[in-house]
Amino acid sequence: MSSKQQLQARATRGLQLDPNLVTRVLEGFVRDEIGKFGINRAVVALSGGIDSALSCTLAVRALGSNSVLAVLMPYRTSNPASRGDAETLVRQLNIASVLIDISPAVDGITDQLHDKPSDLRRGNVMARTRMTALYDQSESFGGLVVGTSNKTELLLGYGTQHGDMASAVNPIGDLYKTQVRALSEALDIPEAILEKAPSADLWEGQSDEDELGFDYELADQMLYLLIDEQFTDDDLVSDGYDSAIVNNVLHRIETSQFKRRLPVIAKLSHRTIDRDFRYPRDWGR
Repeated sequence: MSSKQQLQARATRGLQLDPNLVTRVLEGFVRDEIGKFGINRAVVALSGGIDSALSCTLAVRALGSNSVLAVLMPYRTSNPASRGDAETLVRQLNIASVLIDISPAVDGITDQLHDKPSDLRRGNVMARTRMTALYDQSESFGGLVVGTSNKTELLLGYGTQHGDMASAVNPIGDLYKTQVRALSEALDIPEAILEKAPSADLWEGQSDEDELGFDYELADQMLYLLIDEQFTDDDLVSDGYDSAIVNNVLHRIETSQFKRRLPVIAKLSHRTIDRDFRYPRDWGR
């Protein structure tokens, strides 16, 4: 077995999970974290993709079907099959849902820009428009927003800050994309959702893996070795991983760190919010 094959086998073992155990942990996480604020309801942006399907399913298992609202927010160029898959899951979970067409709001912004926005810029407007609508429904329904960003996306910065990365609690943020798939299969997510190619559906024909330049299986192997096992980039390259892809992954991690943290507050007092005032004891718990 070559050095690369040994690393691949190590990553494969590390990425394996116990679906029953992980499900119990994540159900408890959703229930406890939302309950800390005296709330027992959740809202989820349901796109028809695997990540939002898993988050929604976990929320329903934790809180009950009457306590979860799915919000479907297509744009005029969105794949109709995605809406159909989302509606299939809504029926399977027996939860309430609302449909909000974001096309007028998105077009109202982009039509007034001084230049023609790129697909990326338009995609960011779409993602942030969805969050505006989702948080409105959070207030209306009286539930917290449950996140749908997985660990692979968060590490690669593959998401929109204050857009699809926004949430109050995120049950899948420590699951790599391949682990999301494995857990989704165990929880009977509809086959059509499991089989579709990963896509943020931000523009017609958009594909996550085409945009990234590598597939999620390879990304998860490298991320697991770099982050969880703390191998260096030189370790991966010397053992046979493509240096261009390794450098691409590292560059994405390093340049997206700002997306993974709250805004840094300049410290002036002895009780700064993001450093000193952040513990349960600060409000008597």
